[in-house]
Amino acid sequence: MRIARSTGAVSGLLIALLGIWGALIPFVGPYFDYSFGTNSTWHYTADRLWLDILPGALALLAGLLLLTASRRPSGTFGGWLAVIAGTWFVIGPSVSLTWESGVGPIGRPLFGSTRQMLELVGYFYGLGALIIALGAFAAGRFVSRPLLRDEPAMVAAPARPAVARSQPAAAGPGRTPARAHEAERTRPRRFGLGRLRGSRRQRAGRSVESGRER
Repeated sequence: MRIARSTGAVSGLLIALLGIWGALIPFVGPYFDYSFGTNSTWHYTADRLWLDILPGALALLAGLLLLTASRRPSGTFGGWLAVIAGTWFVIGPSVSLTWESGVGPIGRPLFGSTRQMLELVGYFYGLGALIIALGAFAAGRFVSRPLLRDEPAMVAAPARPAVARSQPAAAGPGRTPARAHEAERTRPRRFGLGRLRGSRRQRAGRSVESGRER
């Protein structure tokens, strides 16, 4: 059973773009004075690999899975990969203190307090929180989305027309057509003076017939 491809398309695209941002921002951020530690472009360290490149690549992979997913397991898996990548963006700077000392493995945010706040949010905390939200939303959509059949729906055969009840019965001796019976049933009954006249005529006819027989 498959699921519509549009289920995780928007979330997958946003997660992929955020993953590219998270992986590349340490290297291109210094072009517009948005950096940690050093303001040199394309400055590579092993810590940036663990804290920026790898979670960014994982988020990119999760976004591509969501973009192309047409099955519930693959879409759910992509959503949870995004949640893991976003979680590492959020907790990575704190966890890195276990193998580094000082202000952190990638250095401290540079320039004024407002820009430092934006650097912390854009590099790690806000970026990770947004990826987590999108990944959880996408996984929930895949879980709750109705399934579609793989094979095309069978076209129902046209039903045979029912035999009309008003069709006359087979001709035979002593049988009255069904239409005559129905006409007799639907004939309106006479009431009042008309009914009395009809009964008198019937009695007169019977008396004449009995006289003839005698």
